Amino acid sequence: MRIHYFAAARAAAGVSEEAAGEHATLELVLADACQRHPELEPILPRCSFLVDGMRAELDASLAGAERVDVLPPFAGG
Repeated sequence: MRIHYFAAARAAAGVSEEAAGEHATLELVLADACQRHPELEPILPRCSFLVDGMRAELDASLAGAERVDVLPPFAGG
């Protein structure tokens, strides 16, 4: 599985994507990402998440998932 970071999450992680390993839930994969990139921790509570293109909550199962997207709030005008 791969985790993709966007906007402020990308800046905090220092990468746009990376291998995420195998985790049972979205919450666990994000906790693992915070271990590697502590700067993510304050950003994640404001983020939305997609698992294989579908909106997901922290308790979402990652069984068979291939991609997680981390989407901070975007500003536009």
